[in-house]
Amino acid sequence: MELNRVIEYAEIVAARAAQVLPLASARFGDEYHYQSLPLCVIDSVFSIGVRYEGVRNVVARYCARYGLRRIRAGEDELPQVHEQESVSSFCGKCEERGPESMAADVFENRQRTSSRNGILKAEAAYRFAAALRRHGVEYLQDVPEAAGSRALEGDIRSIPGQGSGISLQYFFMLAGSDELIKPDRMVRAFLESALGRPVDASEAQELMTAAATLLQANYPHITPRLLDHEVWKFQRG
Repeated sequence: MELNRVIEYAEIVAARAAQVLPLASARFGDEYHYQSLPLCVIDSVFSIGVRYEGVRNVVARYCARYGLRRIRAGEDELPQVHEQESVSSFCGKCEERGPESMAADVFENRQRTSSRNGILKAEAAYRFAAALRRHGVEYLQDVPEAAGSRALEGDIRSIPGQGSGISLQYFFMLAGSDELIKPDRMVRAFLESALGRPVDASEAQELMTAAATLLQANYPHITPRLLDHEVWKFQRG
């Protein structure tokens, strides 16, 4: 999209956001402060196309089953590596039990990535984690270097139900990437309402990034990721 057109649309989105969102008090939910990277995997895979309360329950069941801490103590500091569960540890649990048992006995959730030819989300979470393991991504500290890897993106998007890349972007957001958004139906609905026309996933990222930049003049703490979160809460309500 031409730069002038992006700015024009972003100004409309920013004005709408300033009108209806509590930007001055915007803050992240607990899920943005997970203790370990596997919890980001589980959340990002199970959150597609469902109400978020169910996703919270899935993560909580996993933590309860294995005695794991869900939310880290400090919001702005990552836990030490030895305090986190590694991606390999999560993969090992999945390999020991298998996807059926993980779905039924651990997550207590048998949702599939798609109603047609989809796989269990439990299996998708394992495949997602296994791809991270192959690329050496084990802990929260490993994420910044991996965020731009096209090879990792290709591996993740080859998993049934992950072709859009939305879960991957959300995974990076949960793991700390401030410049990404989750261009799902909630965000696109907000943008479409502001602009009065359809908005696709790639344009959603572009517009939310530009709108966040404009909003920083009055709300310096606003990032694309935080704007996404406030939009999600507004649309959910």
